[in-house]
Amino acid sequence: MTSFFQVLRQIASDRFIWLLSVAVIIALSLPLSTNLSGIGSIVSSAGIFLIFLLHGIRLERAEVVAGFKNIRLQGAIFAFVFGVMLIAGLALSKVTDNFLPHDLALGFLFLGVLPSTVQSATSYCAIARGNVAGSVVASAFLNLSGVFIAPLMFALLASAAGVSITTDAFVRILAILLLPFVMGQLIQRWTRPWVMKNNGLIGWMDKIVIAMVVYISFSGAIIAGTWFQIEAGQFAVMAAALAVLLAIGFGGAWMLGGWLQLVRGDRKTLLFSGAQKSIAIGAPLAAILFPPDRAGLILLPLLIYHLTQLIISAPVALHLGKDDAIAP
Repeated sequence: MTSFFQVLRQIASDRFIWLLSVAVIIALSLPLSTNLSGIGSIVSSAGIFLIFLLHGIRLERAEVVAGFKNIRLQGAIFAFVFGVMLIAGLALSKVTDNFLPHDLALGFLFLGVLPSTVQSATSYCAIARGNVAGSVVASAFLNLSGVFIAPLMFALLASAAGVSITTDAFVRILAILLLPFVMGQLIQRWTRPWVMKNNGLIGWMDKIVIAMVVYISFSGAIIAGTWFQIEAGQFAVMAAALAVLLAIGFGGAWMLGGWLQLVRGDRKTLLFSGAQKSIAIGAPLAAILFPPDRAGLILLPLLIYHLTQLIISAPVALHLGKDDAIAP
């Protein structure tokens, strides 16, 4: 019973879950009107620019360099995130395309190409008594790589499915994601102490911007009526596909760690860094690549996966941490 309440407390304490849930509820009840969508797009683009500038300031180059010292762990995480999960997302996208609206099925491919989370993967790794330093480095390296890899892999694979990613979209990625990140790296020497001192405030800015992007994207889908075209049976198909992807993510990462004979701490790092997917990269990227009416539908699998991964990670991390705590 104590463990059950620990799990509930851990889930309830994650304010990002509540913030994303509120953003979706508001979009369902008070979607952003078409007249204001242009202003909303400008505001969200400015917010995305800001958070990637802050990412560039916060991420120390030494952390990425240090990641290469544990090549076995970091290589396994990288291969799982951008290999196994990408292939799983692509396969589920192709299978569900026979049953779901095209953009909703495409959301599984979009989900598959994304990197891992930063904060939650590291937090749950710490609760599980895993290799926290390895998790920090993996998350930083995956997200840095993901800014380049995710849009390129998605464009390559989506084009085979008849989805065209325009040159304008790539220019927007360079201008809104890569440019501010590089700027942040260049001014890091002078700005990082202040940013790290106010890390709590900066973290909330990240979350609010992501929630705003989710709200605008879902509002566009609701105004366009695309959400209301999804039937109950199609929601069931989506849920089943997400369950398969979650099983591959968590089960596959844990099994790969065992197969590679990683030490237990590294195996836990592979589990949480490999299975989780980042809405902090996904939401801005979808907002850049697609208009809101399409972005809302493409983001739906990612949003549900993201919330579910946090709910699953809580009891798993507590169980693994408790087992190691009582081990002789």
